[in-house]
Amino acid sequence: MPDVVVVTGASRGAGKGIALALGATGATVYVTGRTVSDGDSDLPGSITRTAREIDERGGVGIPVVCDHGDDAAVEALFAQVAAEQGRLDILVNNAFAIPDGITSRKPFWEKGLRQAGVLDVGLRSSYVASFHAAPLLINGGKLLVNTSSFGGTCYMHGPAYGAVKAGVDKMAHDMAEDLRPFGVAAISLWMGFLRTERTEALFEAVELDPSHPYRGFTDQAETAEFPGRVIAALAASPERMSYSGRVVVAAEAAHELGITDIAGNQPPSHREMLGSPPEYSPVVIH
Repeated sequence: MPDVVVVTGASRGAGKGIALALGATGATVYVTGRTVSDGDSDLPGSITRTAREIDERGGVGIPVVCDHGDDAAVEALFAQVAAEQGRLDILVNNAFAIPDGITSRKPFWEKGLRQAGVLDVGLRSSYVASFHAAPLLINGGKLLVNTSSFGGTCYMHGPAYGAVKAGVDKMAHDMAEDLRPFGVAAISLWMGFLRTERTEALFEAVELDPSHPYRGFTDQAETAEFPGRVIAALAASPERMSYSGRVVVAAEAAHELGITDIAGNQPPSHREMLGSPPEYSPVVIH
């Protein structure tokens, strides 16, 4: 039976790529976001377009307008999934409110308080979505995924971004403890540098300038669908519970599971350059 999936923040970027990769397995994928139609945002992409492309790949795409800063809207999303499907196999928490200037090299006190918005749609939103998804997941579901990055342990884009990534990493670890008796795995997935609508200008600049400082980094970039391929393989793996509670590097899991990117290549892990995932204490205190 094809999986029922929710991917939050899937108008574009990693969320869209993950939704497409899961849709290609034949899954029914609920894609959420605030951009309803192309042209509604400065960047290409919309939930309508993502859903349509899922249909074209053999899945079923269902677009749902959802502001993940609105708890009532999130509750309504999962009520819709319950009413229409009666179950949920995979939740991917990817919604992230990227503020202007997040990549600025200014110190955090000069970047404005809007940077703290990621603590609402990024960190808190992952908890709220998981809260409403859990009653559906524990009835035969497979996997809860928080998308994250090496910014969970290294300095990346400032303290607000780092707090979100470290937070969703630990959140997945702790949710895994509660979900384990129900056979549901929870992981945080560290993605590499992705080629997306938002980063396309950088790739074009690098391609025009062979001496560009990001040349080596972009050469090793992952497509936005790569983490989705990893998630699909994890969900299908009989060993998925062995990953539960861990911060998983997508490139390393791909190697273990025999997964490649869309061009047939295996992107490298950036562990040596950016650092290792955290290792949490095995102590459990109720």
